[in-house]
Formats: sequence, C-alpha cells, structure tokens
Amino acid sequence: KYVIDKVDLVLLMSVNPGFGGQSFIPATLDKLREARKIIDASGRDIRLEVDGGVKVDNIREIAEAGADMFVAGSAIFNARNEADANDYDSVLAAFRAELAKVGS
Repeated sequence: KYVIDKVDLVLLMSVNPGFGGQSFIPATLDKLREARKIIDASGRDIRLEVDGGVKVDNIREIAEAGADMFVAGSAIFNARNEADANDYDSVLAAFRAELAKVGS
C-alpha cells in the first residue's frame, strides 16, 4: 500500500517459485482479497495477477477473490489434445466458461 501510486500491476505467486505443475496455495486467496481491497481503495487502474496452480477447477474462485490476470502454464500445456499437440482450444474454452460464471 505504500507504493500503490507507483505500480500498474501486482503479481502474487500462488506456488513456491521454481518449477511448473505445483498445486495452488489456498492462503493466496486471502492475499488476493486483501490486495484487491487496497487496489480498489486507491482508485487506480491496477491489474492483479496470480501465477501458479491456476486450473479450470479453481480459476473461478481465484477470480472471485480479486484476480483479473492469470498465469496458467501447466494447466494449458499439459492438457493438449494427443491427436493435435498444438490444440489447446478445449482447455481455454473451459477457463473462459468458468470465468463467465464470476459474479453470477
């Protein structure tokens, strides 16, 4: 909160940095909620990004906690269609479907 006037993006790590495929650390949800409150109270247009363990089954909860940007590397790249190694459309569609439920 002491540098809020100097940032345009806040990134919260939701895994221990170092390697992909880790599980989301649930305590990050509380950090997201607190960061979102500080950002909203500032009145500034600041993005709130979360990186690590983001999957189809938790992206909605992460968004509802306040994140508006998501890093979902392993969830996307490990879910490829075996018939077409470059086809990630189904997992991206599932992410979008979950995000569409936020606030409803």
